Amino acid sequence: MPDFCAAYRCSNSRSIKTRSRGITFHLFPKNRERRQQWEAAVRREGFVASERTLLCSEHFRPEDFDRTGQTVRLRDGVVPTLFSSPAHLQTLEASRNTSCSTDELPLDLSKKRPESDILPKHQDAAEVQSTDHSYALPTSPEALYAKLKEATDRVRKLEREKSIALARERRARKNCLIFVIREDCHTDMHDVINKTNP
Repeated sequence: MPDFCAAYRCSNSRSIKTRSRGITFHLFPKNRERRQQWEAAVRREGFVASERTLLCSEHFRPEDFDRTGQTVRLRDGVVPTLFSSPAHLQTLEASRNTSCSTDELPLDLSKKRPESDILPKHQDAAEVQSTDHSYALPTSPEALYAKLKEATDRVRKLEREKSIALARERRARKNCLIFVIREDCHTDMHDVINKTNP
C-alpha cells in the first residue's frame, strides 16, 4: 500500500514520480512532545498521527534538512511550517497603506529577460510541456526504466493473485461437488437400508 502525505490538500504519495522530483517522506517523531507539535502544525481537527503517518518534504523549509549524507534527514527539533490550510484556518494579513507602498516606481521595459530565465538551453518548449501532465512519460531513460519495472511488477503481482483466486475457486467447486456426491450416496444408502428392512 502506498504511503501518502498526511497534510491537508497534499496529494503526494511515495512513488518513483515523487522521488524523481526530489520529494522525500518523513515519519512523525516518536517523542510525544515533538509529535504533538507536528500534529498541531498540520492543523487538522481531531488528527492523531499513527506510527506510519508521514509528511512530505514540501512542508519543510530547505534549511530544515540535513543533506550531507546519502539519505536526506530532518535536523533535530524541526517542525513543519509550510501548509495550505483550509480557508477558515487561514489568517489574513493586514494590508499596509504607507506612502512607500502607494508610490509608483518607474518600470524599465528596455531590459530584456535573459534566455536562461525563459527556457534552459538544452530544453525546448515541447519538452517542457510534455512533463506538465501526469500521463507523460519521464524524459530520462532511468526514470522510464523504473516506471516500466514498477508496471511489470504490478502486472506480475496481479497475475499471481488471479491464479491464486482461480485455484481457490477450483478447490471450492471440487469440495462442493464432493459434498453433493456424499449427500446423494448417503441418501441412496439410507433408501436401500429402508427398503431391505421394512
